[in-house]
Amino acid sequence: MKRVLVLAAVAEAVTGLALLVVPSLVGQLLLGTELNGVSIPVARVAGIALIALGVACWPGPSLVGMLTYSALATLYLLYLGIRCEWVGLLLWPAVVIHAALTLLLARLWLKTEKPF
Repeated sequence: MKRVLVLAAVAEAVTGLALLVVPSLVGQLLLGTELNGVSIPVARVAGIALIALGVACWPGPSLVGMLTYSALATLYLLYLGIRCEWVGLLLWPAVVIHAALTLLLARLWLKTEKPF
């Protein structure tokens, strides 16, 4: 059972990484059409979520998966805002909320991590 979970975690993380790096190619291969416009940042956030899912399903604490998602989402949304390419009304509040969640989750993770 553990091997299947690891296989699933790796598959999701690899798919997420592909969505993050080459979302149009993934769209072409999965859906038969290239992604363009606003679908690119949406696909990248989905890729971040799949990476975090892979981390969360990896044997170990699931807290790390949520921390991974929150940190990567914060960084990517911040990047979008700084580039001013895709900025909606809720982008900056989402950056602030994800940053706060990242700090809270990191604090919790550091408290629960066992020293070597």
